[in-house]
Amino acid sequence: MVCTNAFSSLLSRAVVRATAHSTTTTRSLSTRTLNTLRTNNFARSTTATALGASWSKAAPSTFSTRSAALMVKARFQSTVAASGSTAATSTTAAATTAKAVAAAPEVVVKPIVGYWMMTISAMTFGIVVVGGMTRLTESGLSIVEWNLIKGMKPPRSQAEWEEEFNKYKQFPEYKILNHGMTLEEFKRIFYYEWSHRMLGRAIGAAFILPGLYFASRGMLSKAIARRSWIIGGLIGFQGALGWYMVKSGLDEQLMNTPGATPRVSQYRLAAHLGSAFLIYAGAFMTGLKVLTDYKISKGAYESLASTINNPILKRFKGAAHGIVALVFFTAISGAFVAGLDAGLIYNEFPLMGGRLMPPVGELFDDKFLHDGDHPTAGLWRNMFDNQVTVQFNHRVL
Repeated sequence: MVCTNAFSSLLSRAVVRATAHSTTTTRSLSTRTLNTLRTNNFARSTTATALGASWSKAAPSTFSTRSAALMVKARFQSTVAASGSTAATSTTAAATTAKAVAAAPEVVVKPIVGYWMMTISAMTFGIVVVGGMTRLTESGLSIVEWNLIKGMKPPRSQAEWEEEFNKYKQFPEYKILNHGMTLEEFKRIFYYEWSHRMLGRAIGAAFILPGLYFASRGMLSKAIARRSWIIGGLIGFQGALGWYMVKSGLDEQLMNTPGATPRVSQYRLAAHLGSAFLIYAGAFMTGLKVLTDYKISKGAYESLASTINNPILKRFKGAAHGIVALVFFTAISGAFVAGLDAGLIYNEFPLMGGRLMPPVGELFDDKFLHDGDHPTAGLWRNMFDNQVTVQFNHRVL
């Protein structure tokens, strides 16, 4: 009986020790597992916190596709690293975080900046249309002065209208083409040119005032600020170029040139139109970039990645750029047609005088050579000064 009791006591102690050992082992394993999970979560949290701080610091800022890709890569690397050892996890997460922080942009630009640029683009499109109407109605030389502030007020009284009309009468267009024009007819062409100039002033104000506000509030990234400076410079240049173009049609030398027609230089007209297209395209693409980058910063990159990287889309993008360039050169060629009134030479399409191509003697006429020109210069003179050649080139384009 005593032996039995002793054996039972020893057995009980063994069970208790085994249970205690098992519990200790279990707790040790649980503690290790928990520490590993905590370490992994800390690594992930560190990466996310560093990325979030970098992308939201000095908010708002431009978010590029490269930065979005790094964000996705950082998530992937932190996940892979978390499945390994604690040391490897910490090292990989730290390296990924440092790389992402270094590449992250300084500002994510708010959509309002993109809408501002889109508005400038739309207004530029509008002024090109009004400019075309001004050219077709031959109203561009009706205002013979350029006053940025004073010119905003049109004539009101009869005396003011008479004064403005008398200024116009002093220049070649009235003396050669519009001699006998009435005051009411002058008012009509005056308002076309005045509206064109007023819209130009409106574009300048719509660009400068919001631009100063956005810059003062730190709402522009370095890249967008740089683009804004370029677009603003083009707008200022466009205003000066417009007056420079008008002056070419007010030249008194036209009165001493037999057969001369008072009109602006086709070269200056083409430059005026070309700079307008650059402003339109620059503002539109900048606005589109701001709006797209903002969506990317909100996580839209992952859903768009497969579409953006599609080879078919890349080929289409290259072809689209080629078409845009062709349209641009065709429009500039049209400016030469308008500046020379070359559209009146052949008024049928697709034939020109019953032929697909005018006679070579009309396309390359030596009368367009200037004194002292090299014979090869005749090619370029005809390309830009010969009405027949200019119209033919425009048709081909």
